[in-house]
Amino acid sequence: MSEFTAVDHVLLAVTDLDAAMRTYVRLLGRTPSWRGSHPGLGTANVLFRLDDTYVELLSPAGPGAVGDALRAWIAASGEGPLGFALATPDADACTAALRGRGLAADDPAPGLGHDEPSGAWRRWRTVRLPQTAARGILVFGIQHESPPEMLPLGSPIGAPEAGVRGLDHLVVRSDAPEAALAFYGGQLGLRLALDRTFPDWGVRLLFFRVGGITIEIAAPAEPVPDPAAEDSFWGLSWRVPDLAAARARLVEAGFDVSDPRAGRKPGTKVCTVRGPTHGVATLLLEPAPRDSAPDHAAHQ
Repeated sequence: MSEFTAVDHVLLAVTDLDAAMRTYVRLLGRTPSWRGSHPGLGTANVLFRLDDTYVELLSPAGPGAVGDALRAWIAASGEGPLGFALATPDADACTAALRGRGLAADDPAPGLGHDEPSGAWRRWRTVRLPQTAARGILVFGIQHESPPEMLPLGSPIGAPEAGVRGLDHLVVRSDAPEAALAFYGGQLGLRLALDRTFPDWGVRLLFFRVGGITIEIAAPAEPVPDPAAEDSFWGLSWRVPDLAAARARLVEAGFDVSDPRAGRKPGTKVCTVRGPTHGVATLLLEPAPRDSAPDHAAHQ
């Protein structure tokens, strides 16, 4: 059994926080929930709370070790998905359990964030995990110590059915599916919902489920692992109530959006948002009627 209960949030690295905030207000169809900074770390952020997770736009801001590392990461990789956090109710118990499964988790570290518009402060505890185990992706545990209402839902802009409600799945590309099985399943204890090879697509897909969201690992059907290669956190699939309305809203807002098409899961509808997304492969997905399960292979 996993110590993690949800995909707490996804982190997107951006260079211009104001520009990225304007993009994601239009993309998500929601107002920001938080605009703040991390004192002493050299970073600033904007958060959008959704129904099942939140999105963090993170940028360097002034001196600080984390800001310096983020600048180096963006210089090497460009803007895009940086990592994701998994929620845990007890950081100490989580750390002990992960170490018991052979993962060298750090001691829980306190975190502090300041919301500039309201003056509010939020506190949390982070369980850092070795990026070597995640093959280069930033994955960590987080226990929030502030009440949930400190980070309210972003308010819909326009018709609610045309906005993003939540995250359906996130996509990680890897040439080492067995390493992914060992990390996400064996060490993190996440539930493996599916492990299947699709010869016609030339891909093997692993689906790990946590808190209603899927972590999808996409690997070649016949991978040749490179010990020096790292995985890439590639894209996000956003869940919308009405795909046609969501697409129309984005086209009107100036986004380059594909025509709607049937998703690979029967009954789902999808379209691709080609830009601007600040380096994030982006899909919109309308679930099948009376079925909120994800269309896992839609990015392929």
